[in-house]
Amino acid sequence: MRSGRFRYALIAVLLTFLGLSSCDSAKDTKAAPGLSATVVGGEARPTLSPANYTGITADAYRAAQEIPQVLDKLYCYCDCEKHFGHKSLLSCFVDEHAVHCDICMHEAIMAHDLHKQGFDEAAIRKAIDERFAHLSHEHKD
Repeated sequence: MRSGRFRYALIAVLLTFLGLSSCDSAKDTKAAPGLSATVVGGEARPTLSPANYTGITADAYRAAQEIPQVLDKLYCYCDCEKHFGHKSLLSCFVDEHAVHCDICMHEAIMAHDLHKQGFDEAAIRKAIDERFAHLSHEHKD
């Protein structure tokens, strides 16, 4: 029980730092429309095993393995769709892209936590879009 609370506190701190360390964090953070509605999805490749990793990286890959149908409907706000041809957030976990990207990992963990709390896919998409849209370079005003 105590480790669960510690994990959530750690995730909250990491998400705060993620927002502060983004290369785009100086941009106006007013709500931007989410891009998850534009995701086509259809990632058919299997995710890499979380057993290959430790810590938050393992947690993120475990999330991708456990809820691929949800992650396949989310836009990844590191803009890897544009730069690497990814179909969805799920694509980040079929190779080691997510290992090197805090945005990918934090989106997957947040989606997994919301899914475990009983949120449906539409609510998860909305929450992810609201939390991460300001990080995308697609939303320059």
